[in-house]
Amino acid sequence: MKKIVLTGGGTAGHIYPALAVRERLGKDYEVHFIGGSGMEKNILANEKNIIFHEISAVKLERKLTPKNFLIPFKLFKSIDEAKKVLAEIKPDVIFSKGGFVSVPTVIAGRKLKIPIISHESDLSMGLANKIILRECDYMCTSFKSTCKNNKKCVYTGQPIRKKVFNGDRTSIENSIPSFDKNKPNLLVIGGSLGAKFINDKVWKNLDALTNKFNVVHITGKQAKEKHSASCYRQVNYAENIGDYLAYADIVLSRAGSGAINEFLALKIPMLLLPLSKKCSRGDQIENAKLFTKLGFADMLEEEKFEDKIFIAKLQRVYLNSENFKQNMKKMQNFDACDKIIELINKIQK
Repeated sequence: MKKIVLTGGGTAGHIYPALAVRERLGKDYEVHFIGGSGMEKNILANEKNIIFHEISAVKLERKLTPKNFLIPFKLFKSIDEAKKVLAEIKPDVIFSKGGFVSVPTVIAGRKLKIPIISHESDLSMGLANKIILRECDYMCTSFKSTCKNNKKCVYTGQPIRKKVFNGDRTSIENSIPSFDKNKPNLLVIGGSLGAKFINDKVWKNLDALTNKFNVVHITGKQAKEKHSASCYRQVNYAENIGDYLAYADIVLSRAGSGAINEFLALKIPMLLLPLSKKCSRGDQIENAKLFTKLGFADMLEEEKFEDKIFIAKLQRVYLNSENFKQNMKKMQNFDACDKIIELINKIQK
């Protein structure tokens, strides 16, 4: 039996696309996952037929801190740990979803001459994938323009899990019978770790929002506050995310590529509140601007946030839903997982 190592972690955007690829590999592969002690460890604990291996994770802090001076030493340790795991597994191929925990695995894999494919979800490449690009055989991308000027890059689109497409709208409707069936359904998602900024703005404007929408608000597990109102349901975490997406008429979200490509695949109009450059490299702002330009979404940046504009934009997204959906239908429609698996089969020894 062939063996494949998946690697990535830190956020759901670095984990679930790898699991989407794993779904399509079928029973031909023994599947291993190399990750850190973060979210990936918890998610993989619930995955059958995937063997999880934990290594030390090395993360660059986006601020001046003495911790960053220790990165080279920690990285050497992580590479050595990954090398030992890979030497024991002897995989035929590595599929990396990026993120800081994937870097030592990819470097170790290259030293052992294992074929490597990676995937970049965002419009611009993050630091981890810039490093990985030098080591991998192919870098798959969610956006066509990310492939410019690099022969290693292959436009595949975003790998998406089957459960995203197989949602049951009625299961959510039946769980909240008090909602007003004459109102459109707004789904609020802050990302796998939640988004305090979005949560605070939703709670501040709860009366105005529930006056116009049925609001289902996925706050993230870290949210401590509890709110209640007519036509409002607060959920910390949604394992059955496909059901919630099937229920949504429009969505309010951060602009992580994994999430917005799922909304695109399901043709759900969106208002995007991208993560500010104050606490990111600006990749979500780039993603949101592109989706707005293509007519898939509207956006509102944190620095320009005003309550009245926020409510007005949400209402406008809903009233123009059909235009957004028609624009999304024009997108090239192919299966990213199939294209990635073609490359996985192509590069093996």
